[in-house]
Amino acid sequence: MPVLVITGTGTEVGKTVTTAAVAAAALAAGRTVAVLKAAQTGVRPDEPGDAQEVARLAGAVTAGELARYPEPLAPNTAARRAGMAPVRPQDVADAAQKLATEHDLVLVEGAGGLLVRFDEAGGNLADVARLLRAPVLVVASAGLGTLNTTELTARELRLREIELLGVVIGSWPDSPDLASRCNVADLPAVSGAPLLGALPAGAGSLAPADFRRVAPGWLAPRLDGSWDAEAFRAREADGDGV
Repeated sequence: MPVLVITGTGTEVGKTVTTAAVAAAALAAGRTVAVLKAAQTGVRPDEPGDAQEVARLAGAVTAGELARYPEPLAPNTAARRAGMAPVRPQDVADAAQKLATEHDLVLVEGAGGLLVRFDEAGGNLADVARLLRAPVLVVASAGLGTLNTTELTARELRLREIELLGVVIGSWPDSPDLASRCNVADLPAVSGAPLLGALPAGAGSLAPADFRRVAPGWLAPRLDGSWDAEAFRAREADGDGV
């Protein structure tokens, strides 16, 4: 798995922190890692973007982005309003393939959800995954409403014959409600893919050294971690918490 594409079921689901956790676990396993942000929006030229945040948390990764647009909008809209050239799926794929010749693992992080448009032709992250023939990791929210968005994302990947590696819950609450606890069992059912981790709420606020130390415990062995889905499911079903 030299390239892994990471998408979310929407915005603010914990995609960047999950990307950082995957990077940290891979680094801890002795792998070299690059992180590529396809299109960064809503960040000034002098501000750190998502790729830089991954590097801050995870450690010694190669961090890069292909384009940056000032307004917090979908990349195609942000590019058009700024009078800037859009990012196209082939651009992202080419950059990822080059990084893959120099690193053991390349993490390609999208913007928002799977079908958010990069350009006027409707190019999106799914097109990037198809060009790369790379699996996709879906980051989902924990609570009510997540089953619908996760299933829609999984269906679109299947229609495009793109491998869905699994689902990670991007922010697991300290006191999960009934819907969240039920979703631990239901997310794999609706996605047709395994649950590969759950990050605790506020994980991104940890000191980088602490983040790197504990991140592998949030992810399953498929992602270089030690997290046990069955044990987590049993514990949460009993309402004992993380």
